[in-house]
Amino acid sequence: MTVAIIGSKEALALHGEGATYLDVRSIPEFEAGHAPGAYNIPLLHMANGGMQPNPQFAAEVGAALADRDQTVIVACKAGGRSAKAAAILEQLGFTRVLDYSGGWSGNPTDAGWERSGGASTKEHTPGRSHGELAK
Repeated sequence: MTVAIIGSKEALALHGEGATYLDVRSIPEFEAGHAPGAYNIPLLHMANGGMQPNPQFAAEVGAALADRDQTVIVACKAGGRSAKAAAILEQLGFTRVLDYSGGWSGNPTDAGWERSGGASTKEHTPGRSHGELAK
């Protein structure tokens, strides 16, 4: 099975309909602004010397998102990390995984969440920040 790739228009519409938005950017990136209601489970953590893999990513996703049949929009900054994370979710048995290729900041083919008019917040939805989910 191949993970479906979506752009900003579809991501905005699905988020508006209640799809789960999984932001796999690092904690500082997420705290700078994210989609309202988003879960933050970083695929990579910022560390001295660059980005380092989050060894608990799969376990944290499995614990946070119990319903494997929910629609999950997987997003990052520009599409690279989200593609890897979406593949992991598919391996975990999620059946409706969507790789949001535009991400937060966009890329050459998609303006991204922010520039496409997506809502942005710095407020955390209770139980959805990485600090809470990693406990």
